[in-house]
Amino acid sequence: MHIKDNIYLSIVIPAYNEEKRIGDTLGKIVDYLKIKNFKSEITVVIDGSTDSTIEVVREYERFVYKLTIIENETTMGKGYSVRRGMLESNGDFVLFTDADLSTPINEIEKLFFWLDKGYDVAIGSRSLKESQVEIYQSFMRRSMGKIFNKIISLIVFTGFKDTQCGFKCFKRDVVDNVFRKQRIEGFAFDVEILLIARRQGFRIKEVPVRWLNSPYSKFHIIKDSLHMLYDLFRMKFYNLLNRYS
Repeated sequence: MHIKDNIYLSIVIPAYNEEKRIGDTLGKIVDYLKIKNFKSEITVVIDGSTDSTIEVVREYERFVYKLTIIENETTMGKGYSVRRGMLESNGDFVLFTDADLSTPINEIEKLFFWLDKGYDVAIGSRSLKESQVEIYQSFMRRSMGKIFNKIISLIVFTGFKDTQCGFKCFKRDVVDNVFRKQRIEGFAFDVEILLIARRQGFRIKEVPVRWLNSPYSKFHIIKDSLHMLYDLFRMKFYNLLNRYS
């Protein structure tokens, strides 16, 4: 990597009622960025939070070259928040990561490796042979995840072991082309952006990463699973209509 006058890396974090976790996450990201020789920015998209998330985030403004806070007036969904943050980012490379930082920030080096090899998108994966899952999700969550992946292969596409790991990095032109076409605003948006990227001809690499489950998930296993299933059929419909081309 070389020193650049422009912003090299943007990090986008969607956050809904994350006052207990966002401070620790930002602290770790700031420590990582301090030792890098490129300019970076952090964008936190606060999705209609009712707690003190925004106050915690503001405490870190003086530690970052550029920290942007975006507020959704009401809760719009993770997909909506990620899309908004990605499209307002400025970096040559743009990473979105979950607010709990289940994948440690220095794992981005593994994604950079493949982006430097010519891939356009690099996504963290918990399900490859080399993945290091140090703290697992509950048995129910793991089982639902496996079922969801099988449904994805039947309805949308095949080729990925883990579409839902919240640690994905994109080159600038991919962000501009893919996220403008994204329609899904809930948890299934990860699948849609990978589908769009494929339709656009971008090269995607699934990369094994370290992962430590946080017990404080905002995901409702029944309600959100049904919504994700519904969104998969929406994607199939949009794909058939060539809306992702």
